[in-house]
Amino acid sequence: MLINIFLFLFVFILGLCIGSFLNCAIYRLEEEKKITGRSFCPHCKHQLSWMDLFPVFSFLCLGGKCRYCKVKISWQYPAVEIITAVMFLLILNFKFEILNQFLIYQFLNIGFLFYVFSALIVIFIFDLKHYLIPDKVLFPAIVITFIYRLFENFNFSFLLDYGLAVLIASGFFFLIWWVSQGRWMGFGDVKLAILMGFLLGVPGVLVALFLSFFFGAIIGIILMVFKGKKIKSEIPFGPFLVVGTFISLFFGQQIANWYLSILVI
Repeated sequence: MLINIFLFLFVFILGLCIGSFLNCAIYRLEEEKKITGRSFCPHCKHQLSWMDLFPVFSFLCLGGKCRYCKVKISWQYPAVEIITAVMFLLILNFKFEILNQFLIYQFLNIGFLFYVFSALIVIFIFDLKHYLIPDKVLFPAIVITFIYRLFENFNFSFLLDYGLAVLIASGFFFLIWWVSQGRWMGFGDVKLAILMGFLLGVPGVLVALFLSFFFGAIIGIILMVFKGKKIKSEIPFGPFLVVGTFISLFFGQQIANWYLSILVI
């Protein structure tokens, strides 16, 4: 029991630290800068000291302002850090309930999911802000997920499940993109669907797609009612795909079983 508590605490702190790195990666992708190098304030460019780099805590201690130029720090920074930490805990809790089995495969699987979730968080924020899914983040995630699924099964039998999921998801979005000539959906969503397929398989990817359109419709209606958005207004769909993927990874099978039970009744 005590070991499990320390493990959860360690993973939470790790998530905060990874979230801090993701914020740095998002900013440097926006500015087309190298990921490496000392952290600095995006406003005054002053290099940050070690006291400024504690995830969440430095933000709170500084009152949400830069220590040097006093400009407000975006709430994106603590939000991404906390979300990443919570997601890491959810992975540990839902995907690895038997924490006493310290197997190499367990750690590999945890590390893989931590990486993919981190990439999806970057995609979520970047697409939300810039209506663009960065290939520098998406392509490595697709390749690593494909390789992981391949070695996980030790043969190409995974194509029957994950390959079909990729075909369904990416094919569906490609058809929308092609018919609309990119007006209804960007090609980045087509590529993101490839990652979803390799990550979720069938029926998980179907659940993720349903949830994405469901949440997208709800948010779209809210924006039209309260923000004056029109039907033709551009709204990034990548964040909805990421949310659908998150939920499906944790609860996809339960949702699919529930839906099938309704059909049987």
